[in-house]
Amino acid sequence: MNSRNDVARLFLDSNIFLYAIGGESPHREPCRAILAAVGQGTLDAVTSSEVLQEILHVRARRSDIKDATRAARAAADIVAEVLPVTREDVLGACGLLDKHPNLNARDALHVAVMKNSNLTLLVSIDRDFDSLKIPKRFEPTDVLELLR
Repeated sequence: MNSRNDVARLFLDSNIFLYAIGGESPHREPCRAILAAVGQGTLDAVTSSEVLQEILHVRARRSDIKDATRAARAAADIVAEVLPVTREDVLGACGLLDKHPNLNARDALHVAVMKNSNLTLLVSIDRDFDSLKIPKRFEPTDVLELLR
């Protein structure tokens, strides 16, 4: 898993961006390293419009609108593509929630977007995804180890 030419695309969860720009945390530096690798073209990563919305919402609540818009724009600029959220994605998330009622609704939407875009690899701190067969979740540190 080390270059855009020989790796499946990775979907970046909102927490990767939020930890990278947030306060001190054990996740901060690994998340920053993931985003740096994406920016340098070492990792091929995408996200969704829902992730951008989450970044905008969280940063507006924790900081201010200027910070929130800067963070959402930076996230949109760093990834190879921002996937839209479609009607099919929302309905797919509903189906996932029917089968996995303990799954967070936003997480279900991320999984549905991934499935409808034929993506199977997710970078996230959130272990709630581990209850699903797909996607395969990687911690940022796992991805960084694979790059070495």
